[in-house]
Amino acid sequence: MKRVIIGGTHSGCGKTTIVCAVLSALKARGLTAASFKCGPDYIDPMFHKSIIGADAHNLDSFFCDDNTLRYLLCKNGKDADISVIEGVMGYYDGVNGRGSAHSVSMAVETPSVIVIDCKGSSESIGAVMKGFLEYMTPNRIEGFIFNRLTERLVPLAKELCGRLGTKYFGYFPVNDFSLESRRLGLVTAAEVANLKEKTEKLGELAEKTILLDELIKTAECHMPDYVPVKVKRLYENKRPKIAVANDSAFCFIYYDNIALLKELGCEIEYFSPIEDKKIPEDCCGMILSGGYPELYAEKLSANRDMLSAVRSAIASDMPTIAECGGFMYLHDTMRMSDGTEYGMVGTIQGTAYETQRLQRFGYAVITSDKHNLICKKGQIITTHEFHYWDSTDCGSDFTAQKADGRSWRCVHAESSLYAGFPHLYFFTDTDIAKRFVAACAEFGGIYG
Repeated sequence: MKRVIIGGTHSGCGKTTIVCAVLSALKARGLTAASFKCGPDYIDPMFHKSIIGADAHNLDSFFCDDNTLRYLLCKNGKDADISVIEGVMGYYDGVNGRGSAHSVSMAVETPSVIVIDCKGSSESIGAVMKGFLEYMTPNRIEGFIFNRLTERLVPLAKELCGRLGTKYFGYFPVNDFSLESRRLGLVTAAEVANLKEKTEKLGELAEKTILLDELIKTAECHMPDYVPVKVKRLYENKRPKIAVANDSAFCFIYYDNIALLKELGCEIEYFSPIEDKKIPEDCCGMILSGGYPELYAEKLSANRDMLSAVRSAIASDMPTIAECGGFMYLHDTMRMSDGTEYGMVGTIQGTAYETQRLQRFGYAVITSDKHNLICKKGQIITTHEFHYWDSTDCGSDFTAQKADGRSWRCVHAESSLYAGFPHLYFFTDTDIAKRFVAACAEFGGIYG
């Protein structure tokens, strides 16, 4: 099973651009690639998907144990010619040894190639290389790709690789392709004009400057052993239909979550809180995904039919998961930085408001203070948050804890509702999804 991790020295070193270039070049060669992202990121997989034409997946060693990571890799990559896994932040960056690209590489027994941003450097590049090769061993680092390297320094890069006993996988010159950033991260793939043409050009450039044949050769390794994660359909006769918000405002979706719901026997129907007037007919559960609702606040507020439909569904006890942006949407109002307020659904009696810095950013474990839609009292769930927004009522039905000791109350949780800033990844504990699906089936009168 061919697979390789393309990691980096730090955030912003060019990992996403080079992964997109490599995926595009592989596609141009007629190869079928599967793509993955280390960590909890939603946006980078959107770019992967736009190139390969198939869902991209996450491999997160903070959320999942090693066996589950190997299962997800093999399950989602078994039919591909090669799997390309994009790293997260710097190669070794994580929390207590988990969550990093390095920890994923060790768990799924996958060779890694490190991207170095060489702008403004020459001989000092070697010091960075030596540091990454020796900082932690074993590390599965096979070699390096030199981003933003001038052609005249290519001989130096090759010489440094020889001197340090590692492989040269090519370079990537300065180019006019850039992924625009906003405070929370990159813009989404749907927001990039002429993305197809741009990524095709990236692929053409990669074919010229990156040693793709050597990368493919290095990616050849045995399939890791794993025990399949056991999931079976809960209901044989009927399929609970779950409405999932999916548009420009609500686009942070783990497709492994969706796949798990389907394996459990659910039918998924997407809808747009921006454009549609009502939620899908005959649904018996709803997921309000994260995203950027603040960018579409005026349109969301103006769609009064949808606001009413969502409000009524939740009031009728339809099982609902609302994460981050979806949670913001449920508030009475959304207040922008200039003081402008927009009316929203009104299930949460409070205001979602913009702040000037990240709030409670990163991984956390949350412990339930009572039985609720997704878990029992006392159950611990791994989650993550990334948002500049906050709420006058974040909820108090879970207690969150970070590795550094910080703690706070969060989430509105009832027998039919999970609404809060923490994002859920169902493969951290498949019972979360099973409990949600069972509640949906009961609401819809569906029994096996």
